[in-house]
Amino acid sequence: MKKDLGVKPFLFPMPVLLIATYNEDNSVDVMNMAWGGICDTNKVALNLSEDHKTVANIQARKAFTISVADVAHLAEADYFGIASANTVKNKFEASGLHAVKSTRVDAPIVEEFPLTLECRVSEIQPDGFRVVGEIVNVLADEKIMTADGKVDPTKIGAFVFDQFQAGYYAIGEKVGQAWQSGKKFMK
Repeated sequence: MKKDLGVKPFLFPMPVLLIATYNEDNSVDVMNMAWGGICDTNKVALNLSEDHKTVANIQARKAFTISVADVAHLAEADYFGIASANTVKNKFEASGLHAVKSTRVDAPIVEEFPLTLECRVSEIQPDGFRVVGEIVNVLADEKIMTADGKVDPTKIGAFVFDQFQAGYYAIGEKVGQAWQSGKKFMK
């Protein structure tokens, strides 16, 4: 029997995404967010609270990068969700990670994260503050690639956020093939 839980944002899994921007002094800011994802073949959507420093940076620079968090950098990714750039000066430097400037958008690329989407702002929707970004390029570390040049999700070391108990869970085991596993029900 199912139990009624009321209105809750209970979707699982929730991605752990790292949004990187530049502050007004050109220092790097990274925030951890889960309320975002792909919204078109070349677009992402970020649902943010307007009080984040990242929002001001996105509005000013019209660009950001999104990196997939990996287990090897779970503590740093979590720190980016705990510490606010509004109150913690040199937040990024404290993490010990490294960044380089994107050659395509006015935003940093965190070198340690294995998969990064470089994005240009295409729309800002003020209702709840939603940013839609156009993906202008994807960068993948060679260590997560297959021999034929594709990203191997089992090599990313990604983890997801659990909104039920505020936990993180590693992902990576392949359990089926899209557009194939359900073919037995086709008539």
